[in-house]
Amino acid sequence: MKRPDLPRLIKQRRLARRPGLPRTLRARLTAGLLLLLALACLAVGVTSVLALEGFLVSRLDQQLSASGGRFAASLEHDEKPDADNQPDTRGQSNGTFGARLLRGETTQAAVVRAQTDSAVALTDADRAALAAVPVDGRGHGIRLSTLRRYRVVAVPGDDGDVLITGLPLEVVEETLHRLEVVEAVVFGATLTATGFAGALWVRLSLRPLRRMAATATEVTRLPLASGEIAMPAPVPDTDPRTEVGQVGAALNHMLGHVGDALAQRQAGEERLRHFAADASHELRTPVATVRAHAELALRHRGPVPGEVRHALERIQSETQRMTGLVDDLLLLARLDAGRPLAREPVDLTRLALDAIGDARAAAPGHRWLLDLPEEPVTVTGDEHRLHQVIANLLTNARTHTPPGTEITLGLGETGTGARELSVADTGPGIPKDLLPEVFQRFTRAGHNRAVSAGSGLGLAIVLAVVQAHGGTVDVTSRPGHTAFRVTLPR
Repeated sequence: MKRPDLPRLIKQRRLARRPGLPRTLRARLTAGLLLLLALACLAVGVTSVLALEGFLVSRLDQQLSASGGRFAASLEHDEKPDADNQPDTRGQSNGTFGARLLRGETTQAAVVRAQTDSAVALTDADRAALAAVPVDGRGHGIRLSTLRRYRVVAVPGDDGDVLITGLPLEVVEETLHRLEVVEAVVFGATLTATGFAGALWVRLSLRPLRRMAATATEVTRLPLASGEIAMPAPVPDTDPRTEVGQVGAALNHMLGHVGDALAQRQAGEERLRHFAADASHELRTPVATVRAHAELALRHRGPVPGEVRHALERIQSETQRMTGLVDDLLLLARLDAGRPLAREPVDLTRLALDAIGDARAAAPGHRWLLDLPEEPVTVTGDEHRLHQVIANLLTNARTHTPPGTEITLGLGETGTGARELSVADTGPGIPKDLLPEVFQRFTRAGHNRAVSAGSGLGLAIVLAVVQAHGGTVDVTSRPGHTAFRVTLPR
């Protein structure tokens, strides 16, 4: 048989115990749907922000290219130029930055504020950043210590100098921030609405699986080990075009096979019960006839050879044992058929006294003890069968323990008012491999018990009679202590 993949099983158990992970299929499908939608929203949001940023920055670069460095060139004039001789190069928008570099050194730097030039104090780092701007007429991003981020263009001047003109990126950043806020609100609302709608849709889609799970759960609750079983109705979802339909069809086929197997097993058990009952009935007459002839031969007044007498005595003994076996089989057949037992008040205390007296006479080498309450313990049931239960338990303890073993028969009540009968011994105990089968028919003790005798039906009769009275019986065993406990309703 293939050994299980232990590392994989351990990993699965750890994942199952990890908090926060969805466990049900509905939760995982909904979570997966939301995760995919969130990734899609993130991709759309990032793409739109980057596209808008590129578009706005390109517009700034176009404005800077159109300015041609006029504002930076005008910085070398102390006075406003004559409008008739030279165009006004200072008509720039607020925030426009201009700088003039000569041989890598910044000679003038100003920014437009309220249609006037305002000199800008530059640090060494600012001067180095301006000197590093490529003179290629293209836009480049730059950050000055006294100003925010700017988009600047450097072009060569007429006097061998470099003219740098820049526009602030503040408007671009504000626009992008507004877009991000709008996207966050819209995508958040979309995810919330999709989560509720997706959960509802997944719930509706998984209804066939829930029906299949309910059917499978109903099957697990059926007592498949005993009796005639009515299988649940097949699931209606069997469309072979869908995965759920394929699973439903497979489940229905499996339920059909299980139902057929249970029906065949039930029919076989019924045939076996009828055979046992019929065989027992048929055996009673010939066994009784053989026993009668053996007793008649032993009563012969004439001389009987010793060997013949011994053979007749053995025949009589074995017919008596066979009669008991036939009676036990008939009793089990009646109980299996559900025939009702007598229902009358029964004094368990008196039955215990009678049974312990019989057991003491049959095995004087054992130590027989009684643990009885002061008040009589009574139940409603079949007196003869309950006496048989006590006798079988005592016989089982006596048969499978050596002389000198202490056997205690006790009566009492449980916390719920039920009657409890127990037979405990200090023998060698029941083997562990035999303990689960001890109440099955024709089960015999192993080598750990002192003697292996009997028909193997005594404890099976105990279980059948107790269950017919609506009670339970269980056993616990270890070396030096074995206890059978019978619980009967009051």
